[in-house]
Amino acid sequence: MRIDIITLFPEMCETVLGESIIGRAQKKGTVELHAHQLRDFAFDKHKRVDDTTYGGGMGMLMKAEPIALCFEHLCEELGTRPHLVYMSPKGQVLTQQRVRELSALSNLVILCGHYEGVDQRVLDEYVDEEISIGDYVLTGGELPALVLTDSICRMIPEVLSDDLCFEDESHYNGLLEYPQYTKPSVWRGKEVPEVLLSGHHANIEQWRHENSLLETAEKRPDLLRKVSLSDRDRQFLQKHGLL
Repeated sequence: MRIDIITLFPEMCETVLGESIIGRAQKKGTVELHAHQLRDFAFDKHKRVDDTTYGGGMGMLMKAEPIALCFEHLCEELGTRPHLVYMSPKGQVLTQQRVRELSALSNLVILCGHYEGVDQRVLDEYVDEEISIGDYVLTGGELPALVLTDSICRMIPEVLSDDLCFEDESHYNGLLEYPQYTKPSVWRGKEVPEVLLSGHHANIEQWRHENSLLETAEKRPDLLRKVSLSDRDRQFLQKHGLL
């Protein structure tokens, strides 16, 4: 998969994505990531990519033409029109399901906004969807773009050591992940649940599933409304007064 990020701060994106798991995936060729300096597509000697807003108001707005030129350049380079996402607090909040869907694409372009945002005309003309990482506002779209890129890349085969690395995680199946423990088995008087030391895989899996239900019911009860619960799940939650 190839992901291109249109940004005013390509070095910031490259530094973060060049580290750890995503950095190793790039070196192996499992994923291909590029950050493009939007100012390279500005057409005046000052390389300006913003201007004042019509109608007045505080702040500057990113101009349509540099963004259009950059995206058109990418279309020509790729030989196809990639899916274009604009990171915006107006967008649909990112979910694990949407991450899974986007990870199936061959090419994705992410546009990072700044200042007061982007001229609406370029959004209307080129952007396929707007995505938010939460109901709050940041100074720019780079951090959200990095979040989206990381979440997508780790879903691509061979980026993580095993698919189980993400299949057991919070949100993958609609529930939060169960509690986890490592050595020592007793830490400051607190013991690891005995079932996890038993070696009985069926009991361990049952414990993990039930504790995923408990974690979700206690911390994110809204998620339970979106999950298909079995009769056994419902009885378990009712027993604990959580349904």
